[in-house]
Amino acid sequence: MCAHVLVAEDDRRQAEVLRQCLQAAGHAVAVVHDGRSALAQARRQPPDLLILDLMMPELNGLEVCRALRRDSDVMVLMLTARTSEDDMLIGLDVGADDYLTKPYSPRELVARVRTLLRRRHTALPAAGRMTSVGRLVVDPGRHHVEYTGTPVDCTPGEFAILAALAGRPDQVFTRAQLLARTKGIERHSTERTVDVHVMNLRRKLTPELLVTVYGVGYKLSRDAA
Repeated sequence: MCAHVLVAEDDRRQAEVLRQCLQAAGHAVAVVHDGRSALAQARRQPPDLLILDLMMPELNGLEVCRALRRDSDVMVLMLTARTSEDDMLIGLDVGADDYLTKPYSPRELVARVRTLLRRRHTALPAAGRMTSVGRLVVDPGRHHVEYTGTPVDCTPGEFAILAALAGRPDQVFTRAQLLARTKGIERHSTERTVDVHVMNLRRKLTPELLVTVYGVGYKLSRDAA
């Protein structure tokens, strides 16, 4: 599966290694070395996938990802030397789709890229039909969400959880059940990841829509919708 991949890596030697590996796998590759250039290039020529180093000059990876998510659903693979769960959750909070910690093997990176691209191309047809609950509309075919008539941008993980909840309003889903919905999208998801996604959805929609059932999980309130 050939794709247009943008690599944002300030280590020029590492960036060149990534370029060569990805080109050998059949991808078209553009390379930038700072966050501001990454953001500009991604907006000027949107890639199929952005490989984004966390620590870069001008703007760091989190800032780039946060800015992109205001107007783009491009898949983001974040590279980081940080390995704590909190650091990974921060990345997911701003919209990264997957993480790869340094040091990593080029073969693993190419495999991650292949998996993310496959998910991008297969997730939508398998996602199901459009669902309407009150003022909320979830359309998997277009990866589109509307609430009170206004489009709402969602990351793939957020969308998967919202689609599950909207498909059965007022039914309580455990965190484990919702986590299973994101496992095909986010390889390193945890139950805390589900909490982050729900928090983000409440901010984007309305807090009353997604109800916490203490000791169990979450449900979508038909009355609030």
